[in-house]
Amino acid sequence: MISGLPDTILIATGNRGKLRELSAMLEKIPVKWVGLDGFPAAVEVEETGGTFEENARLKASGYARQTGLWTVADDSGLEIDALGGAPGVLSARYAGSGTPFPEKIRRILGEVDGSGLAIRKARFVCAMAVADASGKVRFIAEGECRGDLAREPRGAGGFGYDPIFVPEGHEATFGELPDEVKRAISHRGRAADKIIRYLRGFTGIPT
Repeated sequence: MISGLPDTILIATGNRGKLRELSAMLEKIPVKWVGLDGFPAAVEVEETGGTFEENARLKASGYARQTGLWTVADDSGLEIDALGGAPGVLSARYAGSGTPFPEKIRRILGEVDGSGLAIRKARFVCAMAVADASGKVRFIAEGECRGDLAREPRGAGGFGYDPIFVPEGHEATFGELPDEVKRAISHRGRAADKIIRYLRGFTGIPT
């Protein structure tokens, strides 16, 4: 344990892309970061909240209680102006949780094109929670990244809706941008920076 911080912290996701991304973002904190793949008996925590923050809290608390580890969990999604903020908290489950993301993307682009609206503004939103081993939520952070929807998917990087999101100030999608650029400007990266500052308070590392 490092000045009150446990040696191991769980990143509560089974999504390999998200685990890889969050591990890279949080590596400045000198602990061992593990994912849910190391806990096959863990029962999936249902995302029944009506907001990103509520779902992040549910997941951080639920998985912490199951594993006995401090846990970082996030809930994030894409909000599209032309669709009234949809898919929002339903981003991962849009068109069915088992529907592949290329199909989700195709359907979303079709809905935007069919809306009759010229606007293509959108934003990625992330809420990230830290819970201690008892399941008590200790800290919440939020981040967002504004941009526009591409006309078609571009790039093989990232995951989820990354190939159709063009962040402000860039011409490339999240699927095309280098990982280090995406980490610096993304909704998840901005929330993770706040988590890092919080956790550094336990280590004595200057913030």
